[in-house]
Amino acid sequence: MEQVEVMDFSLCPKFEKGFQILGKKWNGLIIDVLLEGGPQRFVDIAAMIPEVSDRVLTERLKELEAEGIVGRVIACGSQKRMDYCLTNKGEALKNVMNEIHQWGDTWITDEECS
Repeated sequence: MEQVEVMDFSLCPKFEKGFQILGKKWNGLIIDVLLEGGPQRFVDIAAMIPEVSDRVLTERLKELEAEGIVGRVIACGSQKRMDYCLTNKGEALKNVMNEIHQWGDTWITDEECS
C-alpha cells in the first residue's frame, strides 16, 4: 500500500499580516482615498466614505498609523490644520490597490455592487 505524503500548509506570517491589515473593514477604502486624493483632513476622508462612522474611522486611522501606513501632518495655509497622509509604506500599496481595482473591474458585475 502506497503511503500518501501530507504536506504541511501554513501561511507565510508576513502574507497573513498583510491581509489582516488590508482585509479589515474600511482600511482598503481609507488607503484608496489617500492614494487618489493625497493628504486630506478627517472630514474629507469621512465624506468620501460616508458609510463609516466617525468613531470607526478614527479607530482605523489610528490602527493604520500604528502600522506605519498612515501619518499625520500639519498643513500650513490660511489656517493650520491636521491632515492624514500615506507614509512611504502606505504609498508602496499603490500597485496592489491598482491590481485590486483591475480585478474588480474584470470579475465583479455592477449587479454585485448593488
